[in-house]
Amino acid sequence: MNTGRLETFADGVFAIAATLLILSVDGHFGSCAPAGATLGRQLVCSWPSYVAYIVSFLTIGIIWVNHHTVMHQIDHADRTFLMITVGFLMIVAFIPFPTRLVAEGIRGEGARAATVAYGITLTLTAVLFNAVWFYAARGGRLLRSDADPLTVRGISKTFVFGPWTYLALTVVAAIDPVAGAVGFGAFALFWVIESSVFGRDRSRRSTPG
Repeated sequence: MNTGRLETFADGVFAIAATLLILSVDGHFGSCAPAGATLGRQLVCSWPSYVAYIVSFLTIGIIWVNHHTVMHQIDHADRTFLMITVGFLMIVAFIPFPTRLVAEGIRGEGARAATVAYGITLTLTAVLFNAVWFYAARGGRLLRSDADPLTVRGISKTFVFGPWTYLALTVVAAIDPVAGAVGFGAFALFWVIESSVFGRDRSRRSTPG
C-alpha cells in the first residue's frame, strides 16, 4: 500500500493542530491585569499563553519534521501501520487542548493538573510515534530496500528517549508545575537544535543515490 495518502492526511492533521494552538493565546487581555491597566500591561500579563503557544508549536513542528524523516525511510504501509498512525495523529490533534489548560492555569490552583495533562499528552504522543517507527523498522518490515542501516539505527536510538523524557517531566510537573513547564520548553528547544544540527547528517544518509 502506497504511503502517499497517509502522508497527505498526516500533514493535514499537523497543520490543523498547529493552527488551533492560536486558541490558547489569551484574547481577554484584561483578565489577569488590574482594572484600568494599559493595553501594554494587559498584553504583558498574558505572557503564559504566548509561551505555551510557542512551546507547543515548536513541539508539533519537530514531531512533523521527525515524521517526515520516518516516512522517508518507509516504502509501503499495511493496515496495522495505518491504524497505529491514526492513533498517533489523534493524540497530535489533541495537543491544543492541554496547551490551553497550561496557558490559562499555570498561575492558579489548576497549575498541577494542567501541566500533568500536558505531560501525559506529550508522553502518549512520543509512545505512539515510537510505535509507528518501530513497527515499520522491525526486521525492515516496511522500510525501503535501500534504507541505510546506520540511519535506521540512528533514528531508533534518537527517538527512544522521547517517551522516557516526557514521562520524567510529567512527574516533575506533578511535584512542581512551573519546573515541569520549563522542562517541556527546554526539551522542545533541545529537539529544535538536535533536528537542525544532527538531523542534517541523517537527511544526507537517507537520500537515495
